[in-house]
Amino acid sequence: MFGMSVFQSVLERLKSEEDIESAPAEATRVATPYAPAFDNTFAAESARSAAFGAVERAYLDASFVEPPPPPVMPNYLSRTTLADVAEELALVDGETQMTLAAKRRAFAALNHPDRLPAAFRANATVRMKLANMLIDEAAKQMRAINPAP
Repeated sequence: MFGMSVFQSVLERLKSEEDIESAPAEATRVATPYAPAFDNTFAAESARSAAFGAVERAYLDASFVEPPPPPVMPNYLSRTTLADVAEELALVDGETQMTLAAKRRAFAALNHPDRLPAAFRANATVRMKLANMLIDEAAKQMRAINPAP
């Protein structure tokens, strides 16, 4: 190792460790006329990992592991009428583009179907459609009253 670069000494050390590790594996190699030598250590490792996966599955399927409780729908998601959504948005005559956009974002943060469990997505979709319709109509009326220069 003296007189070698650091890289060469590391390569030599790795080679010597590889020779030591592969020595016992040589006894497990089987040569056939049809295929090169087959290393049985791979099969043993695969069997161990498969058994470990089976143990994990059995543990998770055990009766003492309780499934999480089903989600409970918040009360506001059951309010799916146009009047209910309009009341929650609290749109007024003096709205601006910025206030309408802020109300849309705040409403979507609580009601967007992608953010809720699958069981609540139908109600959330209805609520989002109504809110978007109301906000789009308010923006349209605002543009009609105050046309852009």
